[in-house]
Amino acid sequence: MDLDVVNMFIIAGGTLAIPILAFVASFLLWPAALIKVYHWYWRRRLGMRVDYAEYEGYRFCYSHRGTPGTRPSVLMLHGFSAHKDMWLGVVKFLPKNVHLVCVDMPGHEGTTRTSAVDYSIEGQVKRIHQFVKSIGLNKKPFHLIGTSMGGNVAGVYAARHSSDLCAVTLICPAGLEYPTESKFVQRLRELEKTQNSDGIPLIPSTPEEMEEMLKLCSYVRFKIPKQILQGLVDVRIPNNDFYRECFMELVGEKSRHSLQENMHLISTPLQVIWGKNDQVLDVSGASVLAKAVPGSQVHLLDNCGHSVVMERPRKSAQLIMDFIIAQQNAGINSNKKLS
Repeated sequence: MDLDVVNMFIIAGGTLAIPILAFVASFLLWPAALIKVYHWYWRRRLGMRVDYAEYEGYRFCYSHRGTPGTRPSVLMLHGFSAHKDMWLGVVKFLPKNVHLVCVDMPGHEGTTRTSAVDYSIEGQVKRIHQFVKSIGLNKKPFHLIGTSMGGNVAGVYAARHSSDLCAVTLICPAGLEYPTESKFVQRLRELEKTQNSDGIPLIPSTPEEMEEMLKLCSYVRFKIPKQILQGLVDVRIPNNDFYRECFMELVGEKSRHSLQENMHLISTPLQVIWGKNDQVLDVSGASVLAKAVPGSQVHLLDNCGHSVVMERPRKSAQLIMDFIIAQQNAGINSNKKLS
């Protein structure tokens, strides 16, 4: 073989080897960094830009895509101990002409971490309303989506600030009195008796606990390498004290049933999406909301757990867009009748 050709293959092989070795090294030595790069890559790929907004010295971190148009803007509120990037799977299947905003909830990721008063549901609703005003999102009614803790916040927000919204989607929301207790709630009752705040299943500190949390939150069983589990834990451990403080506020007397206490005040069109196999917040909560808010649209997903937006992102996006379009069409038809 010609020497130049041999050299070409050696150079090409070396060029390919460098990124491969870098990936393997990151995977084995710095899995937490690899996870952050993964989120950065998908934000870039999906056209999501990260920005900051301030309200009287309080800083919100959020990602967004597009500009307000004929369809309503969409604001997404994530769950406990998550962050804005948890929505990327759903964003992938939403039309690019829809204005999307995903915000880090109070104290989470890039949003200011202050004190327990901001982590109660009332405190979070207040902060999210400040965020909405700071970026001018309420210049015209927008669509609000929340999951789990974010669903609790979204529901109470809809009850308090209905003029801001055209509709609201709650995905397995917290804050209800569930007719059937979930596996997670049963575990919390046991911890409450022993007053052990270190054993909260949603605050893992080892790869084994991380794996158990994922099994609790997801119906689908993934075989996740231990290095990735370690990376997920490494990202969370510096925040675990905050997570405990936030969690204790959420299950406290003031916040535990916030949505239950306010759901009768929701006057905007309501969509409820729930995984039938949710072990964190029992699917029986969907019937509670349906009875309290007449005309609610309820979707119960087979073979799906608590992490609906992670397990069924395409289906979630489809249901949300169908609901948005249906509400728009209903508004158009209503205006025609009035004229």
